[in-house]
This record gives sequence, C-alpha cells and structure tokens, in this order.
Amino acid sequence: MKHNIVIPDLPSLDSAAKEFLEYTEGHSLIAFYAPMGAGKTTFTTALCRALGVEADAISSPTFSIVNEYRTNDGESIFHFDFYRISKTAEALDIGFYDYVDSGCLCLMEWPENIEEILPEETLKVFITVGPDGSRTVSWED
Repeated sequence: MKHNIVIPDLPSLDSAAKEFLEYTEGHSLIAFYAPMGAGKTTFTTALCRALGVEADAISSPTFSIVNEYRTNDGESIFHFDFYRISKTAEALDIGFYDYVDSGCLCLMEWPENIEEILPEETLKVFITVGPDGSRTVSWED
C-alpha cells in the first residue's frame, strides 16, 4: 500500500512526524531518499522529538556518520548520514550491521550510497519538495 503525508509548512512538521511514526510502527530500519535541502535531517529531528529525544541532543551526523540518541524510555535511536560515504567498506568499518541488527530504530540519510548492503526489510521513504515549498513523505509497505 502506498502512503503519502504532505507537510505544508514547518508548523505542521511535528504532527506529520507523529503520523509517520504511527503508520510505520514495527519498522526499525528506515531509509530517507531525497535531494539535498529537501528536509531529511529536519524530518529525522522531528521524528526523534516525537519519540522523546531532547531536541538539543539531535544533530546531523554528517561528519561522524552515526549519532546515537536516547528516548525518554532509554531506547536507542541510531541516526546515520551516509552523504560522505564513497565506499561500502566505510559503512562496514563503523559496524553498520551491528547497528541494524540491534533491533533499535535506525534512521538513515543518503542510503543510496550504501544501497547494496541495506537489509531487505529496510523501509524506503522518499521526500519530495512541492513548488509551494511543501514536502511530501511517501513510502510503500
């Protein structure tokens, strides 16, 4: 089934994140495909906030590749940014499979850079930018 959530503006972001989490409950591996500036990190930040992560603890892992956050319940969330990965071996070197096999929520930006090692059960989510600046988050399950 195909799903779409339209985010018309920034004030709608938090409710869209909560809606997304309801629809995708049970998925622990989520990969976000979108062009630069489409809002991958912004949406990931909203998802983490909705899960109880302190807002000031959330940042883009562009240089570190992966950040770990903790929810209010003490659950780990792993946030990956594979933008700077040029070889699959680099993802393997950081222990990629250890993270995805942990059962914890893994939110991945720029997954196209590691496509060949993404587990089959990874939920592929696409963010597109409308002419009016809105964002559409879409996926199939």
